[in-house]
Amino acid sequence: MIEFENLMPIRPRRLRHNPAVRRLVTEYRVTPERLIYPLFVCEGTGVKTEIPSMPDVFQMSLDVLAEEVKELETLGIGGVLLFGIPEHKDECGSDAMSEDGIIARAVRTVKKAAPALLCITDVCFCEYTSHGHCGALKKLPSGLMDVDNDATLEMLQRQTLVQAEAGVDMVAPSGMMDGMIGAMRDALDSKGFTELPIMSYAVKYASAFYGPFRDAADSAPQFGDRRSYQMDFAAVAESALREVELDLAEGADLIMVKPALAYLDVVRMVHENFPEVPLATYNVSGEYSMVKAAALNGWIDENRIVDESLIAMTRAGAGIIITYWAKKVAQRMKK
Repeated sequence: MIEFENLMPIRPRRLRHNPAVRRLVTEYRVTPERLIYPLFVCEGTGVKTEIPSMPDVFQMSLDVLAEEVKELETLGIGGVLLFGIPEHKDECGSDAMSEDGIIARAVRTVKKAAPALLCITDVCFCEYTSHGHCGALKKLPSGLMDVDNDATLEMLQRQTLVQAEAGVDMVAPSGMMDGMIGAMRDALDSKGFTELPIMSYAVKYASAFYGPFRDAADSAPQFGDRRSYQMDFAAVAESALREVELDLAEGADLIMVKPALAYLDVVRMVHENFPEVPLATYNVSGEYSMVKAAALNGWIDENRIVDESLIAMTRAGAGIIITYWAKKVAQRMKK
């Protein structure tokens, strides 16, 4: 056995002293092509309205969207995730199922303005319904209202086909309805969209971190909450794996964990159990707004916090990150 005192001095700092050496040996990197940028699209012309609870994030009309995605394409960002905000909402979210609805027109706008930019759509109804829930409603024996799972599946099929026919590159269902992936896959395949991938919000928790998003998408529930269909954040971790298994069996091509920072243990667990499946995580609105608020007060260095957070998500196993910082990170990297 070699005695420790006989060894040369051990100096891990040798690899940390020179910035060029640090860059050379860095194990984890975040690159623009791995980032997805959420965008909120509304009616009107020349509209670019900042969301009060999400500084530097905007609701934008289609003409503004066209200019935005042209810039994003030059930055090499991995893609955009579109959320539509219709002028008029109703009980069934009919705008989401119309070829002239805001989301279908947004897809066509993106593909015309920036053909090479990956266009992903959120497939859900909370932005489109007057009640703010993620599908059709039914009255329970107790007299309370809840989302009708199976009726919503038929609506999701129609919404998915509208987006596919508009030219979307990928669909991302977020409503957490049982059987939604299978229903969407059947609808797509029956109309010849066999190559269109589905990125499932397979592991989506009922989280308080979504608060600012409801301002951005004007989607706060008018009664109750979404805990009857989104996952309990205190539930056993194995339930996340079960949700992933079910969605993969139904035809999901990519998997998402949402939110990100408070659930990095779940990201790691999903990655380790399904290493062959592309894994995304959503760095959600509440995570964004907390950092922005602290940075605007001068309490933290925003860029360093962002870099550290995105690396943490990558280190946990996420190969794709949906984040409201995507554009700014890409701009910094380009410089």
